[in-house]
Amino acid sequence: MRQWLKNALPRNLYGRAALIVILPILSVQLVVSVVFIERHFRDVTRQMTRGVAQEVAFIQDEVQSADDPTGRLEELAPVLSALTIEARLEDGAPPLTRRLFYDLSGRFVVQTLTEMVPGVKAVDLVENKRQVHVYLDRPDGVLRIVVPRQRVSASNPHQLLVLMIGTGILMTLIAFLFLRNQLRPIKRLARAAEAFGRGQSVPFKPTGAIEVRAAGNAFLNMRARIDRHIEQRTLMLLGVSHDIRTPLTRLKLGLSMLDECEDTEALQQDVTDMERMLDSFLEFARAERVEDPTITDPATLVTDLAQKMQVDVGRVDQGPPVPLRALGVARALQNLVSNAQSYGTNCRISLERSPKTLRFSVEDDGPGIPADKRDVAMQPFSRLDESRNLTNAPGVGLGLAIATDIARAHGGTLRLGESTDMGGLRADVILPI
Repeated sequence: MRQWLKNALPRNLYGRAALIVILPILSVQLVVSVVFIERHFRDVTRQMTRGVAQEVAFIQDEVQSADDPTGRLEELAPVLSALTIEARLEDGAPPLTRRLFYDLSGRFVVQTLTEMVPGVKAVDLVENKRQVHVYLDRPDGVLRIVVPRQRVSASNPHQLLVLMIGTGILMTLIAFLFLRNQLRPIKRLARAAEAFGRGQSVPFKPTGAIEVRAAGNAFLNMRARIDRHIEQRTLMLLGVSHDIRTPLTRLKLGLSMLDECEDTEALQQDVTDMERMLDSFLEFARAERVEDPTITDPATLVTDLAQKMQVDVGRVDQGPPVPLRALGVARALQNLVSNAQSYGTNCRISLERSPKTLRFSVEDDGPGIPADKRDVAMQPFSRLDESRNLTNAPGVGLGLAIATDIARAHGGTLRLGESTDMGGLRADVILPI
C-alpha cells in the first residue's frame, strides 16, 4: 500500500505543491456538501413538505368524502387560492414519478409525500420546475394537485453546490498562477545547476522567495568556488609540468653528450618515461579546460578519428549535427582507442544515436577489465596489474580518467563493460543532446 501511494503521488515539485493546494479545497467542498446540503436541505425540505402533505391529505379527504367531487373543489377554491394550490380531476392513468438528476431536494420531496399521503401514485417535478405535481389515485381517474415548489423546498439548492464548485475552481486557478510564479525561480535554478554539470556556465540571478534566493546565492557561491578550484588545480599541474620539463631537458641534453653505454641507455629510457608522464599530466590538465560547444556532426567525428588512428568502424548512425565540444570528445575517444590498441589486437569504434543521447563505443579484443575493478580503473593514476599488462602499458593511468572527466563535462558518463562479439573491453561515452 505504501509503495502504491508512493508511485501514485506526483514526483515533481509542481505536482506535489498543486496537490497540497487542491486537497484542502476538495476536502472543504466535500464536507460542506455532505454536512450542509445533505443534512440541512434534507431536514428543511422534509419539514416544509410535511406541511404541504397535510394540506394535500386534507384536499384528498374532502374530495373522496364528497358526493360531488367537482362541486366540492369549487367550494374549496377560496381556500386553495389562499394556499396557492391548484386541484383538478383528470381521467386516465397517472404518469410516472419524475425528477431531474441534479435535483438534490426532490428526492426528499417525493419520499415525504409518498410516506404521509396515502394514495399518491406519482410526483412529477419535471413538467414545471417551479411546481410540484402530485397525482392521487381515484376510482374514476386521478386527482392532480399542483403546489409551488418553493413551498416544499428551498429554491434551487443545487445552486449552492454549483457556486461552491465554481468558486473552488476559480481559487484553484488563482493558486496555480501564484504557485507557478513561485516555482519558476526553482526551475531556473535547476536548469542552471544542470547546465553547470555539463560544463556550461549560464547566466543566473536569484529571484523569488527568501529561501529560494538563499539557495540561488548558495549555488552561485558554490559554482564560483568550484571554478576557482578547477582553475587552481589546472594552473598547478601546468606549472609543475612546465617547471619539471626544463631540468628534464637539461638532463636529456647532458646524457646525449655522454658516451653510450648500458647505464646511459637506462637513464635515457627513464628520461623518456618521465617526458611521457609529463605529457600525460599536461593532457589531463588540458581536459579540465573545456571549450565552448560548437555544432558538430558526430558521425563525421567518428569516421575521421577511425581513419586517423587506423581502427575499424562499426555502426555509425547518421543524424543532424548537435552542439558538442569536438576537441574534448575527440581527445576522450583518442585515449580510449589508444588504450584499446595497447591491450588488444583489434579495435572498433561505433556511434549510436537516440532522441536524447549519443553513445560513442570503443571495443577491443584484449583481456578486458573485471567488473569489480572498473570503477577503480576510471580513477586517475590507477593501474590494474591483473587485467592489463603493466610492462607494455604506456602512460600513467590517466587515459580513462581523462575520458571520464570529458564525458562529465558534457553532462554525460563513461561506462565500461564487456564487448559481446570481440570479447574484450567495451567503453561507452554517453552524452546528452
